[in-house]
Amino acid sequence: MVVESENIRQMRCSNIGGLDEVAAEMLRLYPEERIFALSGPMGAGKTTFIQAVCRQLGVGDNVNSPTFSIVNEYLTTSNESVFHFDLYRLRKPEELMDIGYEEYFYSGAYCFIEWPELAESLLPGEGVMVSIEVEDDGNARIFSFSRIGG
Repeated sequence: MVVESENIRQMRCSNIGGLDEVAAEMLRLYPEERIFALSGPMGAGKTTFIQAVCRQLGVGDNVNSPTFSIVNEYLTTSNESVFHFDLYRLRKPEELMDIGYEEYFYSGAYCFIEWPELAESLLPGEGVMVSIEVEDDGNARIFSFSRIGG
């Protein structure tokens, strides 16, 4: 179920089995968007959610966190690129510049960015911010979707 208020859409997921539904709904809600910035506390499930989204996109590769490489590229069954960034280890935004982030962000391919706060000034002005909040029980998650810059 999607709850909307003031340009923010929210979905609750009570267990890991519901992530595919949340991922499919996000892609349905934002069919034209290609930049998705995911924020939330350590252990909130950012990478696990990106795995679910990649399943929905038809990625056949093993999806895992690019913590040390900063970016991973996956291919869908139709040979389209999907980029997965983990900016947790960045010390300064310029490090993202060193890997040529513009080629990824402006390629028209899906880009999923974990820890976007660490390079906020470099994010494109369009896309979707995905905030993940862990409920008190430690299992359920609240996913909030809003447009970047909007």
